[in-house]
Amino acid sequence: MAYSATNRSISIIAPARGVTEALIRRLVETFYGRVLQDPDLGPIFKQALSHRWDEHLGIMVDFWSSIALRTGRYHGKPHVAHAAFDLTPDLFGRWLELFEATARDVCEPDVAAFFIDRAQRIAESLQIGLGIGPKALNLAPAGRS
Repeated sequence: MAYSATNRSISIIAPARGVTEALIRRLVETFYGRVLQDPDLGPIFKQALSHRWDEHLGIMVDFWSSIALRTGRYHGKPHVAHAAFDLTPDLFGRWLELFEATARDVCEPDVAAFFIDRAQRIAESLQIGLGIGPKALNLAPAGRS
């Protein structure tokens, strides 16, 4: 169980209270607008997604709808989607900074806390899966100790 800005518990599996599809779209569009302007993240996203930006935003709305409203619309593989990029813990940190600021600007405090909690968990999981960051599993290749 996680806790919100007002110290109320945030359910891990139930749909988030106060979240709507319109709010998710506003959060996603505002956040990625900021990402494009960021000197560190912008070039990565522009290079990877310039030819399909609208499609990406739709996928991200589906992703967050699946997380927040349990719609089940997202069927992607985020680890695979991010594996081709030379991502670092610092880039994940910057992504989280922007996301957290955007969530606080766009959402009510409890709803922002919900999205921030999930974003932190997702960033941690992605880093572990990509083998980067402080919790990455740096396993020796078979036959070596």
